[in-house]
Amino acid sequence: MAGHSKWANIQHRKGRQDEKRGKIWTRVIREIMVAARQGGGDLAINPRLRLAVEKAKAANMPADTIKRNIDKATGNLEGVHYEEIRYEGYGFGGAAILVDTMTDNKVRTVAEVRHAFSKYGGSMGTAGSVVFQFKNVGQLILAPGTSEDKVMEVALDAGADDVMSDADGAIEVLTSPAQLEAVKNALEAAGLKPEVAEVTMRPENTIELKGDDAAKMQKLLDVLEDLDDVQDVFHNAEIL
Repeated sequence: MAGHSKWANIQHRKGRQDEKRGKIWTRVIREIMVAARQGGGDLAINPRLRLAVEKAKAANMPADTIKRNIDKATGNLEGVHYEEIRYEGYGFGGAAILVDTMTDNKVRTVAEVRHAFSKYGGSMGTAGSVVFQFKNVGQLILAPGTSEDKVMEVALDAGADDVMSDADGAIEVLTSPAQLEAVKNALEAAGLKPEVAEVTMRPENTIELKGDDAAKMQKLLDVLEDLDDVQDVFHNAEIL
């Protein structure tokens, strides 16, 4: 996640999610189904599924809905089969964008993503054109006002790679994807509740955008995120 600040970006994303609660359920259900299909329906041995179920519970999804979709994915019920496809492209100022989708119709999805890029000032790239500018990491973000010293002590002991404070006071903890859950559990056991705990594509460097370019970039990102088949949008723009 990149933007005028990590904390401001979290608030922007949460506000949009609150407006589109039904869509959040759709995305989480797809994540549950793919995670269960790839790693099995046992939460104890499938960390990706555990994270997806946590997201579902945070979105107030009923337990029977969660179970039904795990059963669909693992073959206990007939269900739609989704596949994961990543698209790469460019926004304003040469900013890099990754669009992660889950779809049952690749032709529809690529057409919608390409249309969004072209209509709102971006451009599609080829596979591998921008992904090298990002790193796959576990990311936890804690609210401004949290003790950085306490977070650092707990997180590093639990296997985190780095702890940083943002200009607005939010604290970011980086881990390997495999260590995310262990670090999250350690922080929560110490009374430190992350606002975000996810495996993400984090930009290695950012590009500052201001004024008209910043507004247009945010519009492009919002349009991409609103596409039905899109699960996540990652970018390296710092929108000021």
